[in-house]
Formats: sequence, C-alpha cells, structure tokens
Amino acid sequence: MDDTIMINKIKEGTVIDHIPVRKAMLIPRILGLADGKDTIAILVNAKSRLMGFKDIVKIENRILKDDEVNMLSLIAPGATINLIKDYKIAGKKSAVIPKMIEGLLKCPNGHCITNHDPEARTVFDLVAKEPLEMRCGYCDIALGEQEALKQVSGE
Repeated sequence: MDDTIMINKIKEGTVIDHIPVRKAMLIPRILGLADGKDTIAILVNAKSRLMGFKDIVKIENRILKDDEVNMLSLIAPGATINLIKDYKIAGKKSAVIPKMIEGLLKCPNGHCITNHDPEARTVFDLVAKEPLEMRCGYCDIALGEQEALKQVSGE
C-alpha cells in the first residue's frame, strides 16, 4: 500500500513548505485569506525526511509580499516559500526572521510613543531567534515569542 498523499498542483501562486507542525492553520488568518475567497490547501502532519513531520500550505493565484514573508518567519522560521508559475517553481525564498521588523508588531508597553502617536511606526530589533525575543526600538521593552505569535495570528 502506497502512503503518498496526492494534492493537486497549482498553476500560479505560492507553496509554503517546511512549516512546523500545527502552525499551518494560523497562515490563512495571518495572510488575510480566511474570508473564503482564495483557494487554499493545507496539509498537516505530513511526513518529512528533514523535520520528521511538517505542515504545507498551497495558495492559488497569490504571490507573497516581503512583509507577509516577514510575518510568516515569526511563526515558521526556516519555512520555504516556493513561487509557482505555470505549474513550476519559478523562485524560492526562505522565511528568515529579519534583524529588524517595522510596522508589523505592536509594542506591549502601553506608555510607548508608538501606541500614542499615529505617525510613529513600530520598529523591533531581533535579540534572539530561539526563543524569539525582540526589543522595541523606541522604549527598549522586550517582546517575546508568545506575544509576537498572539499579535501575528490576531488572537
């Protein structure tokens, strides 16, 4: 008996591979795909030679922007983003947590200027990748992995 799982190829779009198990379900919400207008395939707990098990997400007719890749890097660092054109991989990106993230996260410090001045755009500097720790560029308050995941996933 063959244990291969078949999922149709997509003509144009994005395939996000090497997602840590149980993180794929956050991706539609993070990317604003939860409205049901986009065709999405989500594979959870797929066997992986590299990871043991992994999740995979396919999104038809959508190429991810750099800020979307940055958001994905917070929940799935090391994920591979494959850009699909005419059923073939036309390019690859890796979800790498950037050294600095601008405008994607909110400072947890209620007194931070970024929470009161509409023109102040948040800036977080990467302190550590594992566990994730970032620091606000304005008030130097730490933002940990759980808070970043909560913000990115909209919970």
